[in-house]
Amino acid sequence: MRHQTLLMAAAGLLALAVNSQADAGYCGAASYKCCPTAACAPCGDYVAAKCCPTTCYQTVRETVYDYQEYNVCRTVYDQCTETTPVSCTRNVYETCYRDECYTVCKPVFQTCYKEVTCQIRKPVFQTCYRQVCCKVRKPVYQTCYRDVCYTVCKPVFNTCYRDVTCTICKPIYETHYRQVNCTTYRTETETKYRDVCYTVCKPVTEYKQVQETCGEWVTTSKQVPGQMVEKCVCDPGTWEWDCSGCRMCYKPGCCRKVCEQLPPTTVCCRTWVPKCVTKTVACTRMEREVRHCQQPYTVCRRVPVCETKNVPYTCVRFEKQCITKQVPYVTCSMTRETCTKRVPYTTCTWTEECHTKQVPYTTCSWTTECITKRVPYTTCSMTQETRTRKVPYTTCRQVCETKMVTKTRCVPRQIVEKKTRCVPRTVCRRVPVQSACAEVAPTCAAPVAVGAAPAAGCGCTR
Repeated sequence: MRHQTLLMAAAGLLALAVNSQADAGYCGAASYKCCPTAACAPCGDYVAAKCCPTTCYQTVRETVYDYQEYNVCRTVYDQCTETTPVSCTRNVYETCYRDECYTVCKPVFQTCYKEVTCQIRKPVFQTCYRQVCCKVRKPVYQTCYRDVCYTVCKPVFNTCYRDVTCTICKPIYETHYRQVNCTTYRTETETKYRDVCYTVCKPVTEYKQVQETCGEWVTTSKQVPGQMVEKCVCDPGTWEWDCSGCRMCYKPGCCRKVCEQLPPTTVCCRTWVPKCVTKTVACTRMEREVRHCQQPYTVCRRVPVCETKNVPYTCVRFEKQCITKQVPYVTCSMTRETCTKRVPYTTCTWTEECHTKQVPYTTCSWTTECITKRVPYTTCSMTQETRTRKVPYTTCRQVCETKMVTKTRCVPRQIVEKKTRCVPRTVCRRVPVQSACAEVAPTCAAPVAVGAAPAAGCGCTR
């Protein structure tokens, strides 16, 4: 029943779309006031309808998403560094000298003399002598001698000998030989060769084509329309008669705002035009190559050799001997002896003597003298002198130089990237629907418009 109701609603909407002047739709699509009488007549006995299970099919639409790959061009900017020679001018300053004369006043000093008479007092010194007597005590030393007796003990040494008998062991050395078997090793050297592998890197140059994206800047000019500006415009005035004053008065017009467009301007813009250039690039790679060579090496081995040799050894035996020898010894005896010696001693006596000596003394007397002396004095006079000096001045000259200026610019290039997106797709499929339909299919009479064909009946599709 639900499916049948949907089909009836769809048929009503279709009839309404075909004739926009239809009186009414069906199944509640419009008002029933304008519905014709024939459309509202009963079409059958629904009570006597026989229910039977019927399989109906319904079209179902589903949205399925598919993965789709697409290419996107993206602009990548590479920084390139260029060294450009730039001519520039540099100021070089030089210091020069010019001769300049100037006058200076130089003082000249001169020494003069004048005679001056003055009195001076001059001391006169005189040395005189007077006699002075004085007594002096003088010691007189005298050396005398006396005899002194003393006793000394004097040792007397005598050397005597006595016989001593002793037994001594005298060593006797004897050399014997014995044969000894010994094993010695002799070193034998042998040269052998072994196979050695080594790897050598060999350069291999290949050429391949590389697509490089470059371009150029194209300058284009375009006109930009001028902006809109509001201006205040006054309408022309009118002359009107003034009854009160009996004269013509001028009445100005109304002021209004008018939009006016300014003249267009020309703008120059630079556009980057990319292009692809194919270049041949040489790539060098190193390939490894295995080589073989014979490398000599030395093998040493020791070979045993048996030898017999005489080894000397020494035997010592002792023999006893009795010997007699004289051993010296010293005897000492003390003898007394009386000696006499002269001992000096000094005696002192004092004697008085009178001495006369002359003592000098100095006397001073003053005398007056008139003297004439020359006194120096200095006179100064200024003289003008012309001198020459070096005056520095700076000159400037321009020198042209070429400098290398490094500039960095961005070079755009296109990179193709692959991206994945989901694309919706609608899929239609029929789904079976279980429903109960009457044995006698009712006739659904749609409202018939004037000049329109009757609507098709809505029934279940088996």
